[in-house]
This record gives sequence, structure tokens and C-alpha cells, in this order.
Amino acid sequence: MALENASLVTEFILMGLTNHPDLKIPLFLFFLMTYMITTLGNLALILLIVLNSHLHTPMYFFLFNLSCIDFCYCSVGTPKMLMNFLLKKNVISYEGCITQFYFFCFFIISECYVLTAMAYDRYVAICNPLLYNIVMSPKVCSYLMLASYLVGFSDGMIHTGCVLRLTFCDGNTINHYFCDLLPLLQLSCTSTYVNEIELFIVAGKNIIVPTVIIFTSYAFILSNILKIRFIAGRSKVFRTCSSHIIAVSLFFGSGTYMYLQPSSSAYLDKGKISSIFYNIVVPMMNPLIYSLRNKDVKIALIKTLTQRKL
Repeated sequence: MALENASLVTEFILMGLTNHPDLKIPLFLFFLMTYMITTLGNLALILLIVLNSHLHTPMYFFLFNLSCIDFCYCSVGTPKMLMNFLLKKNVISYEGCITQFYFFCFFIISECYVLTAMAYDRYVAICNPLLYNIVMSPKVCSYLMLASYLVGFSDGMIHTGCVLRLTFCDGNTINHYFCDLLPLLQLSCTSTYVNEIELFIVAGKNIIVPTVIIFTSYAFILSNILKIRFIAGRSKVFRTCSSHIIAVSLFFGSGTYMYLQPSSSAYLDKGKISSIFYNIVVPMMNPLIYSLRNKDVKIALIKTLTQRKL
């Protein structure tokens, strides 16, 4: 995609998360630690799945893709946010801003549908265990992931194409710590009506459709859990599902609050806080929620560490 800018602006200034000097160093250290935990946790999970053949199952295939996406999209905006705490003026070029925005859209939309595929996988595993190997064959899993990435690619192109049609005249200070859509719309000196309609349709579809599928899947799972007679088996399945639902609720809830609200300054200030959840907190939590609490992953970790010692 050619980055054609009809505006006078050639670079943007990222305002960052806060302007209070006393908070910058503590927040830098906190988010640096969070970012390191996120990257190391997701990379560790990726390596464990690759190195251990008994984790080459549909569930861990989806977890592998989820960790890859989490590692990538938390790296799209977080480094710039960390720079905001250290630099007086955090500048990003117009081309760099558009590129950052596209990859953010691509990864975050792809994650919506990976989470949907994971919910469907759990539904089949719990509600139709005898058909699991047939329904969730490697071919089906590959198609689900390919579809997730294709939706992320196409919808990311739509969002980015609509941003490229905007003109930026004088204002170049983005009220955010990365190039997000709503702050860019606020800076435009041309009409953003088309962009707002496009955002409502595309973002609404990417929030509502996965949410409906996920919670419908878990409604069937919950119904099946209540039929389990053994309390131990019921509580084990319920713990796994409740953890997934908490993470999904946090991810989609913060995204809904950010992108389906009016693009006013008051909402943008709150939206920066909301974006921390799906940009930083959720990618850090996912390895803990989906894997490190899992017995198979613990065994794989012990096995891998033991082999390295030998």
C-alpha cells in the first residue's frame, strides 16, 4: 500500500500516557518489567510447544498462534510508550505511524478470531469428545487460523485505507502512546464521517461476532458441565472455562469501551487507560491463564529443563 499523504504533516508527536514528571520513571520501570514478562512468557510458551511433541494438539496449536500474536502486537506500541517516559518529545514519522497502525489492527483483529477458534475448540472437546479428532483435524485447525489471519489482514487494510484518505493540516500531537485510530480521527482537518461509519461497522463486527460465538460456545459448555456428576471433574473444567472467560471479557470489554465510544477528548483520555488492558495486560496474562496453570505445560517445562541439564 502506498503511503500517500495529502496533508502538510510529515511527522506526529506522541503525547504518551502521562505528562507528570514524577510519574514517568516509576511508570517506565513498571511497564518495562511488564513488557519483559509478556515477551519472555509468550516466547517460552512458543518454544515449549515447538520442542515437545505431546503438545502438538489442536489446543496447543491455537495457543502457539495466540502467543505469537500476543508477542507481536504488544511489541507494536509498547516500545514507543516506554520511549515517551524517557524523551521530552517522542516523534514518529507519518509513514511510521501508518505502518504501526496497520500492524496493530492486523494483530488485534487476528487475536479476536483466534480466541473465537479456541472457544470452539473447547466446546468440541467438552461437548463432543468422541468426535473431537475428526472435527478438529489438522486441516480444520489450519483453515481456522488462516481465516483469522485473513480477516486481520483485510480489515486492517480497510482501517488503514480509511486513515490514508484523511488530511492532517496543523495539529500533529497524538493524544495517545501509539498511533491509534480515534486520536488520529481527532487530529484530522477533514470530515471523518466515513471513517466513523467504517469504524462502527468493521470494529462492531469484529467485537460482536466473536463475542456471540464465544459466549454461545461457553453456554453449551456450562450446560454440559452441570451434567457432570463428579464434583472434581466439574470444578476442573469450570476453572479452565472461567479463566478463559475472564481473559476474553477483559480483552473484548476494553476494546468495546475504546472503539465503540464517541471520539471526544474525555473518552480518549479514558481510552488510553483502557488500551493498556488489551495492549499490555492481556498479552501478559494469556500465558498464565491458558498454559502455565496447565499440567501438560508444566510437565513439558520440567522435561525440557531436565534434558538441557543432561
